[in-house]
This record gives sequence, structure tokens and C-alpha cells, in this order.
Amino acid sequence: MVGALFQPCGNSTVQLSCRSDLRRSPLPSKLTTAAQITRAHSSSWASLQADIEAHLKQAIPMKEPLVVFEPMHHLAFTAPRTTVPALCVAACELVGGHQDRALPAASALLLMQAVAYTHEHLPLTDRPRPKARGHHEYDPNIELLTGDGMIPLAFELLARSDVPTRVDSDRILRVMVEISRAVGSEGLVKGQYRKFVRTQLDGEANIKAEVEKGEGGMHACGAACGAVLGDGSEEEIEKLRNYGLYVGMMQGMMRGAENAEKGLKKELEEIRKVALGELEFFEGRNIEVISRFIDV
Repeated sequence: MVGALFQPCGNSTVQLSCRSDLRRSPLPSKLTTAAQITRAHSSSWASLQADIEAHLKQAIPMKEPLVVFEPMHHLAFTAPRTTVPALCVAACELVGGHQDRALPAASALLLMQAVAYTHEHLPLTDRPRPKARGHHEYDPNIELLTGDGMIPLAFELLARSDVPTRVDSDRILRVMVEISRAVGSEGLVKGQYRKFVRTQLDGEANIKAEVEKGEGGMHACGAACGAVLGDGSEEEIEKLRNYGLYVGMMQGMMRGAENAEKGLKKELEEIRKVALGELEFFEGRNIEVISRFIDV
């Protein structure tokens, strides 16, 4: 069922089973509590996220004109965090690349998702059922225009990362294309539209299709970009793209199913097995960090 619903990219074959040692990260001790396990799983991506945010803060410092940079800084760092940027860095490191190679792309992905979140939650009055995001620091027009300005900044961060000590320009260009497709009209935007139809127009619910374009597509993009920037092979890139897709699908489905559906738990476990099956390709390498993303 999972294989039919979520076809991987490229020519790689999805294995529905995986080694038992990949299924769950080993517990540090018999006294490990559930809370400690959760912290252990989240600490890896949280640490990577901190590095990404530090890099981004250097890229958009608080400077004149403050009317431009204050709202940009605010919107970039107050949007909810996802594991997409950190997965980009983890994928880069898995294929042998240094973290520095992936930080500009991870920062660009963070900005893109902040823009998407900002635009989705603008306090517009013509919506059938407006959703409040909480306190809005700035006027809706400012948030809209600032979001528009953050998109070219994201691509500027990528363009400026083209230095010999990091990565060649061909790979930078490929990452720009990957991100453009993932956030465009057939990617994240389409996922947002489907969510809008479901939640605000009482349209037909198709959570799988919704999150495949949203969380699934963005995680697939993040993992693929990291592998590209780490000089990964085409097979490595596609394996990590597939893994990212499944990670995002799991996260999106768990968030999107406000009312627990019968059989959802079983379906998520099947997706989880397929996801970890993709990592079997990297046997012999340190997959501990990246394998934990499936349980965040």
C-alpha cells in the first residue's frame, strides 16, 4: 500500500523491510525515560538548527534601513521551526561533505518556509474563516512585502556561497532549481492551496496529497540539496530525497490528522520502515544523526 501511494524519485527500489538495528535508536540505559528518548532524538536536529540560525543571523543583521531589516529578521526567526533545514545539513554530512557547504542552502530553506508561513497566516479579512496566528508585530502589508523580499534574499545566500572551498557553481545552480520547484506552484504552494480548501472551504480532505507537496516535498528537497552540496553521487542523492519525502510525509500526516484516523498508526509505521530502508544503502557510515529525523 505504501509503495503505491508514495513512489520514490529516480530509479531506486524501495524495500519495505529494514534491518532491526535501524528501527529504533539504541537506548542509552535501562533507566532511560520516554522524555529522555524524545530529547535525544530532537537534540541532533536542534543543534544543527542552532548552527543554521547563527549563520542566517549573520546574513540578515539588524542594520539600516530598519524598516526593512527589522520585520525581515522578526519574520524569519519567529516562524515555527521544521526539520527541513537541519535535514539538509545532515544529508550533506552523511555523503562526506562539511557542514559549511550546506549552511547557505539550509538558511535559504528556512527563509522560504518562513515566507510560506507568513503568507499563509496573514490576517486578511476576506477569508471565510480567518485563522489568527497570534499577535502580529507588523501591518499585513508590511508582512506581505517583507515576505516577498525574503525570497530573493534566499537565492542571494545561495549565489554568494559559490566559493572554491565550499562547492562548485554547477551544484549551487542545481540546488537553486531544486528549491524553486519545491516551493513553487507545483510544490509547497500547491500543498498550501489544498490545505486551504480542506480547512477553510470545507473541501474534500486528501491529507496525503496535501502533505506530499508540503512537508513531504520540502523535506525531500532539503535532503536532496544537502546530498548535492556534499558531492554525493546520483544514487545517494535520490536515496536521501526518498528518505526526506517519507520523513516529511510522516510529520505532515501526524499534524494534518486532527482526528485520529483508524489505521493511521499502522500506515505511519509502514512509511517509517520504507524510510529507514532507504538508509540501508549507506550501511557502514554513521547514520545515527540522520536516522533520528524519522522520530522527531
